[in-house]
Amino acid sequence: MVTFISSIIILILGYIFYGKYVERVFEIHPDKQTPAYSKQDNMDFVPMPAWKGWMIQLLNIAGLGPIFGAVAGALYGPVAFIWIVVGCIVAGGVHDYFSGMLSLRHGGAQFPMLVQHYLGKVIRVFTDVVSVVLMVLVAAAFVAGPAQLLSSKTPISFFVALVIIFTYFILAAILPINKIIGRIYPIFGVILIVMAVSVAVALIFSGKHIPEITIHNMHPKELPVWPLLMVTISCGAISGFHCTQSPIISRTVKNESEGRKVFYGAMISEGIIALIWAAAGMTFFGGTEGLAAKLQSIGPAGVVDQISMELLGPFGSILALLGVIILPITTGDTALRSSRMIIEDFMRDKVKIKPKVLMIAASFAVGLPAFLLSTIDYSFLWRYVGFSNQIVATVMLWVSVSYLLRYGKKHLVAGIPALFMTAAISVYVLYAPEGLSLPYQTSVIGGSIVFLIVASLYVRAIIKHADPSRIPTPTRDLYIS
Repeated sequence: MVTFISSIIILILGYIFYGKYVERVFEIHPDKQTPAYSKQDNMDFVPMPAWKGWMIQLLNIAGLGPIFGAVAGALYGPVAFIWIVVGCIVAGGVHDYFSGMLSLRHGGAQFPMLVQHYLGKVIRVFTDVVSVVLMVLVAAAFVAGPAQLLSSKTPISFFVALVIIFTYFILAAILPINKIIGRIYPIFGVILIVMAVSVAVALIFSGKHIPEITIHNMHPKELPVWPLLMVTISCGAISGFHCTQSPIISRTVKNESEGRKVFYGAMISEGIIALIWAAAGMTFFGGTEGLAAKLQSIGPAGVVDQISMELLGPFGSILALLGVIILPITTGDTALRSSRMIIEDFMRDKVKIKPKVLMIAASFAVGLPAFLLSTIDYSFLWRYVGFSNQIVATVMLWVSVSYLLRYGKKHLVAGIPALFMTAAISVYVLYAPEGLSLPYQTSVIGGSIVFLIVASLYVRAIIKHADPSRIPTPTRDLYIS
C-alpha cells in the first residue's frame, strides 16, 4: 500500500518539478502566435482550451494501453511500479513534451517531418513506414476487442460491429477535429478518469494487500524483466505512439505555456492510470501465477471486468464495459487521423490531387488494412504493436537530442532516456519471438554492441556541437511554415 500511494505522489511531484525543468530546458515563448492561429483552417488547425487539449491528448495516447499493458506488466511483480514511475517522469514525459512542442514549433509538423529535419531524409523514410504500420496495427488491435465485446453483449455480429466502428473511424479521420473528437472526447475522458479513480479508491479501502516494492522478478514463466517489461508496459511509461498523436493537439494549442499541462501532464496522468491497474493486477487472483492463469483463460478484458465487478459491484461492471468498448476506439480513430495526416504530408508535393480527395484516399489507404488485420488474433497484433511502438519512441528521443544539441541546450534530459531505450529495443529485437528470437545472453551482448556504437556517435555529436559558433539562430525564430 505504501509503495502504491508513494508512487502516485512521486508522479505528481514529477509533473510539478521535473516537468517544469523540462519546460525550462526547451525554453517556451508565450508571446509567439501558435499554428492554431497562424494556420487556422477549421479542420486540423483549430484553437482549443488547454483543458480540452489535455483531455483529448490523454484519450489519444491512453485507450486501453495503460490498462491492458499494466495488467500484463503486473506479471513481473512490483518492479513494474519502478518502471512506470521512473519511465513516465524521465522518459515518457520528456518524449511527449518534446514531440508536442517541436511539432508546434514547426507549424504543427507530423513526426516524420521532424525526423527529416533533425535526423535526415533516410531515417525519415524509415520512420514514415514504421509510423504508418504502427498506427494501422494500433487501429486493428484496438478495434477487435470492442467488436468482440459488442457482439457478445448485443445481437450485432462481430463483422457488423467492425463495420460500425470503422465507419466511425473514417468519419473521425476526415471531419474537422472540433466536430466529433472535440465534442465527445471530454465525455469519454470523464469515463476514463472516473473508472481509474473509483478502482484506486476501492482498492485502497478494500483491505487487500497491495505488494510493496521489490526488484525481484515474479513472472510465472521467469521471462526477463529487461527488456520485456519496457515493451509490455509502454503506455504509462514511454510509448512511441504518443509522438504520432501529439501533432494532432499541437495544432490546437493556444499558447506555448500550455504545453507542459497538455503533453507532459497527459503522460503523467496516463502513468497514474497504469499504476492503478498494475496494482490491481498484482493484488487480485492470489499473485502473479493466478493472474497469468486468468489472463490465459478470460483475457485482459475479462480480468478488467472481474476486478471492476469485485471492487465496485454492478457499477464497476458497467464502467469496465464502457471502458473496454470506448477507450480503444478513442485511440484507434486518432491513429487513423494521424496516419492520414502523415500520408498527406508525404504525398502533397508528389501527386496532383485535390486536398479533400487526397485526405479521403489517405484515410481509406490506412483504414482498409487495419480493418482486415482486426480479424486476426489480438495477442499477435499486440506483440507487433509493442515492437514497432518502442522503435518509434527511441527515434523521437534522438530527434529531441538532436534539437537540444543544435541549439546549445541541456541535451542529457533527452540523451539519457534515448540511450536507455536504444539499449532496451536493441536487446528486444534480438531476443523477442517477433524479432530474431536469439538466446537471451546473445541478445544482451548484441544489444550492448549496438548501444556502444550509438553512444559513441552521441559523444561525437556532443564534441561537434561544443563550439558555440555552431549554434544557429535563436529558438525564437524557429517557427517553420
